[in-house]
Amino acid sequence: MEIRIGIINTGRELNFETATGAEEIRTQVAAALEQNAAHVSFIDVKGNSYIVPTANLAYIELGTEESRRVGFVA
Repeated sequence: MEIRIGIINTGRELNFETATGAEEIRTQVAAALEQNAAHVSFIDVKGNSYIVPTANLAYIELGTEESRRVGFVA
């Protein structure tokens, strides 16, 4: 699933793919915002970790669960 995160006062957005489901991401972000947590963290499909401060979140856009495959299949 593709995730796009907008951060306040930043011209670029954070964009990555994760194996985590959309509902789990929604729950994780909502819990962090409700508990006034300082940050929320995500892990992409390559194992990279992203830590985003909740005070600077502008938006989070969740893509479709299934990614499109590009290329030839043997």
